Amino acid sequence: MIPFSMLDLAPIPEGSDAGQALRNSLDLARHCERLGYNRYWLAEHHGMPGIASAATAVVIGQVAAATSTIRVGAGGIMLPNHAPLIVAEQFGTLAALFPGRVDLGLGRAPGTDPVTSRALRRTLDSDPEQFPQDVVELMNYFKPDSGARRVRAVPGEGLDVPFWILGSSLFGAQLAARLGLPYAFASHFAPMQMMEAIALYRALFRPSEQLDKPYVMLGFNVCAADSDEEALRLFSSNQQAFINLRSGRPGKLPAPVDGYFDSLDEPQRALLAHTLSCSAVGSPETVRALLQDFIARTEADELMLVAQIHDHAARVHSCELAADAMRRLGAPT
Repeated sequence: MIPFSMLDLAPIPEGSDAGQALRNSLDLARHCERLGYNRYWLAEHHGMPGIASAATAVVIGQVAAATSTIRVGAGGIMLPNHAPLIVAEQFGTLAALFPGRVDLGLGRAPGTDPVTSRALRRTLDSDPEQFPQDVVELMNYFKPDSGARRVRAVPGEGLDVPFWILGSSLFGAQLAARLGLPYAFASHFAPMQMMEAIALYRALFRPSEQLDKPYVMLGFNVCAADSDEEALRLFSSNQQAFINLRSGRPGKLPAPVDGYFDSLDEPQRALLAHTLSCSAVGSPETVRALLQDFIARTEADELMLVAQIHDHAARVHSCELAADAMRRLGAPT
């Protein structure tokens, strides 16, 4: 029916460390390639004890080297943290090493807290409204040299790196439509404006050199296991991580806990029910039905699956079951 991809936050489970988390990412990427996933993206976060993908371009390079056919990229690079030229050089280097396989998704959130943002940038005086101009500047660095350019991205110049706009609000939808770029919505943790953003993007879309019609990719949590009960237990790691983050206690990805959701108070259950509403948790048949419903409701062009699971073997198994569910819906392999 539609392509499916993987968004990896390189989770650091309790009892483990960043090195093992990154090795797990390389292993999972190889499995995803074998299973027919279309892309393998990594996300930029900083100062998060449970996420190992802060040096996103570096990790993407390692994933690309460990695989051979699957597309690799950023979901995404938080552009306010970087000079556009630096991003152009980094992804130009990746595209030179792995031609035809590199995607560049761009977001305007900091991916961290204000104190860490200041440490990253040294100043917070930059205007957040500058994001559209920064995107255009970055895109221009990849155009062929006209002979008049004073600042050049080498590698980068003249290379084909598809751009994506990431977002969880109407701002990103409008920008992606105006620039004629594909749009990835973070519905896996911020679903509130999903349907409105999709409609706005499709209504306002202007064709570009990169894209002739709208293309929407939606984030979607999948935690699949051999039974509904086991999947619900595994999913409690993701639920705990959200509650810890919202409570100001970010940490490593917790081990699963039986009956975790039922142990929470009503406001916490309501928070999880809302933020993680775009999820399929359960046995293969349960997951397939929920995926089918989500695709029918949103008419997504592609799904970006997210699997925050503590045990690596269980995570790999979940990705296998999710791929099989997508194939049963008619997805390409």
